[in-house]
Amino acid sequence: MEVMKIDTEFITLGQLLKMSNCISSGGMAKWYLEEHTVYVNGEVDRRRGKKLYDGDIVNIPGAGKFKISASSDGQSDVH
Repeated sequence: MEVMKIDTEFITLGQLLKMSNCISSGGMAKWYLEEHTVYVNGEVDRRRGKKLYDGDIVNIPGAGKFKISASSDGQSDVH
């Protein structure tokens, strides 16, 4: 499982898809979620605006499993 460190309170599912290189632009999130099954905390979710918080687990079959982690030092490891 890969840890996605964030320096904000939350990120959206669409932002995670872009950060994990599943899509190349934010505009592709809607299409991706219509064509692929994505699990948030074990449940299917197709909302690109779904807010992901510290501790949430996102499973993207074929791309990996990601745990959201709020960065304690205010720095994000994801660009």
